[in-house]
Amino acid sequence: MSLNDLAIARSIPLRPLLEVARVMGLTADDLEMYGNTKAKVKLDMLQQPSTRKPAKYVVVTAITPTPLGEGKTVHTVGISQALNRIGQRTCCVIRQPSMGPVFGIKGGAAGGGYSQVVPPEELNLHLTGDFHAVTAAHNLCSAFLDAHIFHGNEPKLDPEQITWRRVMDMNDRALRDIEVGHGEKNGTPRRTGFDITSASEVMAILGLAKDIHDLRKRLGAIVVGYSLDGKAVTAEDLKAAGAMTAILKDALKPTLMQTLEGTPALVHTGPFANIAHGNSSIVADYIAIRSLDFVVTEAGFGADMGAEKFFDIKCRASGLRPDAALLVATVRALKMHSGRFTITAGKPLPDGLQKEDLDALKEGIGNLEKQIENVRTFGIPVVVAVNVFPTDTEAEIEFVKQAALAAGASAAHVSTLFADGGKGGEDLAHALVKACDEPSSFRLLYPSEASLKEKIETIATKIYGADGVDYEPEAEKQLALFEERGYGHFPICMAKTQYSLSHDPNLKGRPTGFRFKVRDARVSVGAGFVYPLAGAIMTMPGLGKVPGGARMDIDAQGNVIGML
Repeated sequence: MSLNDLAIARSIPLRPLLEVARVMGLTADDLEMYGNTKAKVKLDMLQQPSTRKPAKYVVVTAITPTPLGEGKTVHTVGISQALNRIGQRTCCVIRQPSMGPVFGIKGGAAGGGYSQVVPPEELNLHLTGDFHAVTAAHNLCSAFLDAHIFHGNEPKLDPEQITWRRVMDMNDRALRDIEVGHGEKNGTPRRTGFDITSASEVMAILGLAKDIHDLRKRLGAIVVGYSLDGKAVTAEDLKAAGAMTAILKDALKPTLMQTLEGTPALVHTGPFANIAHGNSSIVADYIAIRSLDFVVTEAGFGADMGAEKFFDIKCRASGLRPDAALLVATVRALKMHSGRFTITAGKPLPDGLQKEDLDALKEGIGNLEKQIENVRTFGIPVVVAVNVFPTDTEAEIEFVKQAALAAGASAAHVSTLFADGGKGGEDLAHALVKACDEPSSFRLLYPSEASLKEKIETIATKIYGADGVDYEPEAEKQLALFEERGYGHFPICMAKTQYSLSHDPNLKGRPTGFRFKVRDARVSVGAGFVYPLAGAIMTMPGLGKVPGGARMDIDAQGNVIGML
């Protein structure tokens, strides 16, 4: 988000939040206000029968991302505005941003231009404190764990099989590997580390829990390690789960905000898509679907990442069936997928990205074709949005549209949602309405009863395009243990690079002839998935040489300025 985005956000008066809530059929009694611009939505309404036909359910995804950004959140926000403009009562549902990337390289996640959730600075920083609650609940479990070891409580934990780490909502590479328990009376020294809060199993659980009792059950099922006789030790065994639930009681409620055009926006949970399942919460979708004509939700990164996890993990847990997908692409990102160009921070874009280069576009178009194929694999129609930039030429735009249609898209239209708000996406909105009326045969990629390796290999070959999968010894060991311990029915939540369909970020476009590399595997029993670690993916990011947060400050009036 740029300074101009902040200026746009502050130039347009906000609608009173109660007016926004009424679009969803919500009253003041359904809300817990946090000032004038945001409110928690009470979950009581989910216990009441709904008299409305469920809303059409649309997921927004994209081609494989590049450092340039493809505008997926812009389109999640913007298409909800466009649908409202054509007479369809719509809400967008997005994740809350992690402050790690906000202060790192990614910036904010409110959208941009005339398609953003407002106020963006509140969304991007603390919002209603849910991230802090997740951090506190997770680290409470860590404190209970170390106290359990210190006092020698039963069951006795095997120090070599403790899997539970700590978390914080910042990019801090120095905390990836640490040793705790030094000093007299400070416990038994052991090696551990920090992950980012978005990678916390508690965050994943919050996003997948259907109600407070499901949340409590899932928290209790968290496996923190194994006893000396090889049995799983849970948060329930530590007697931590009840207190963790108490901390998260309010965090389970989605936050209501609005877009620049007054469209309702539910903001909730923030699991990363390259580590966790990359989608907002089930309860936010439940609330929206019972209240409106259309619900637009966003899945993180490309269709091989957040969308696959949306279908195979979130929809498997929620029981909801999507009606269509909107897939976002840009000309310049597809040209980057040719592998011809390198982006360097602080330097001008290569000439080929700023002028017509149909050869590069033809070499990179395979990525769009594969991501359309990936969505169609799940049996739902896909509409392609070509997010245009001033440097795109008519020939390039037409080439992308025709390639999308030839690859199986139901429609492909130019989008100016960034510059024009909802007005810039009306053609897309009409196409989505039509797509949602198409016959849908939504299906999961694999059955729950398949083995963990069968599931991994299905994802790798059918979604990533790999020839097969190679497992390092630690991955082999862990997957066999998970099967033995009864976790084989869990879905797979692949932790891999977002910058390639493969495990290698250097393989651009639509790579072929590669074998997918799995180096390790972990299990989130409370969340209910196994996550293999592929390539060099890390669960705690680091800051760059000049972090984005270095440009942030406050002005004379106390307003946040700089890159968000």
